[in-house]
Amino acid sequence: MSDVLIRALSGEMSTVPAVDVDSLAAGLSGDLLTPTHPDFAESTLIWNAMMQQKPALVVRPLTTSDVARTVDFAREHELELSIKGGGHNIAGLALSDNGITLDMSRLNGVEVDTTHSTARVGSGCTLGEVDQATQQHGLATALGFVSETGVAGLTLGGGFGYLTRQHGWTADNLIEVEIVTADGQVRQASRDVNPDLFWALRGGGGNFGVVTEFVFRLYEIGPEVTAGLIAWSAEEAEGVLDLYRTVTETAPREMTAVALMRNAPPAPWLPADKHGQPMIAMVVVHCGTPEQASTDLAPIKSHGHPWADLIELKSYVAQQSMLDATQPKGMNYYWKSEFFADLTDPLLDTVRAQFVGLAAPANQITIFHIEGSLSEHDEDDGAVGNREAQHVCVIASLTPPDSATVAANRDWVRQAWEALKPFSTGGNYINFQTEDEVTDRIGESYRGNLDRLARVKASYDPTNLFRVNRNILPSG
Repeated sequence: MSDVLIRALSGEMSTVPAVDVDSLAAGLSGDLLTPTHPDFAESTLIWNAMMQQKPALVVRPLTTSDVARTVDFAREHELELSIKGGGHNIAGLALSDNGITLDMSRLNGVEVDTTHSTARVGSGCTLGEVDQATQQHGLATALGFVSETGVAGLTLGGGFGYLTRQHGWTADNLIEVEIVTADGQVRQASRDVNPDLFWALRGGGGNFGVVTEFVFRLYEIGPEVTAGLIAWSAEEAEGVLDLYRTVTETAPREMTAVALMRNAPPAPWLPADKHGQPMIAMVVVHCGTPEQASTDLAPIKSHGHPWADLIELKSYVAQQSMLDATQPKGMNYYWKSEFFADLTDPLLDTVRAQFVGLAAPANQITIFHIEGSLSEHDEDDGAVGNREAQHVCVIASLTPPDSATVAANRDWVRQAWEALKPFSTGGNYINFQTEDEVTDRIGESYRGNLDRLARVKASYDPTNLFRVNRNILPSG
């Protein structure tokens, strides 16, 4: 194997001798891939095409020992190291530019314990793989809402989805992890074992090591829920947003509602003459009985003059993948995000104002209701914090890679964000931060928990080996 150029810790290019690379490969149960390997392109494919990092090496581990060996190799040679779970991070944090990427996709086992209502999940799993396994038993945990998202990145950044109102952040449902830390040691972490590390992992991102296994708490959900999407003309936006506010103020925790504004996609469930026209929609998920759902959703289903109503009894797994088609790999994505508390009239007026004359076909603003269980935990119960948040707002653009409108769409996101930021709680979701976010945004995410995170970082990663992330510098 020829020498491989890899960016060292200093930022300069250095050469790892071929004998060392061969030695790494020989000790692996999994694979070591170079750019000429036929699987290299797939292992380095990530969701956001705007990110162009290219690692020099990819390791696809089959065991925790493979992960530890790779961590040791990166540390000893002072190489940049990244971890790819689902590759779905908006900032492209799965890939190390000219360094080593751990592609965890083969560590994707799921073991469901129905006696104790838990799931042991490999860190290479996607949400869809976990939902498929747990729903065979009518169980689920509080994951996200796009099935191709990686469980590891979602959880380590906090995580939210349709079950958050009932069961809190994804990190709130984490019982235990297995992790390889920067010294190459395999550790367990829970509330009782290495509790400082466990605290940091529940929201602190990939700053503290490579998690190889998660254990989640499960709940009785489904296998069928009342869920789907209902859409109206944007001309009805004022009334629909008023309805959304009323519904979310009174909804039982079994119900989650999401409001979004965008131009209508060319979807078969919409009349052809509506394609490309401004619309407002709600996505709703109700995990209660069909009778309860019918009562609670009646104000939504009877409101105004919908273009389409897809709310029905359906499998929970189907709902969890419903939005996948709106998030295809290989597009240019750019987001900004804030947490909201109350949905005031000025806030909702500002949301509507961002869509006056908007020509972009796929730009949208989403407001996702999360208020409920998460506020019943202390602010420092896990690093994720932000317990006062009631809604997550995401301002997003999606642009084909060859489009001339990438810059204009990015500018629209930034302008809409500047207009809506005054309504923020002051916090934001770390998993939705883009590559160009300034360091201050990390502080806005963690606020009072940041100093403690820096101390834990100093204990477990004093040289900042794990820095391809929204980075927390070790204190001292």
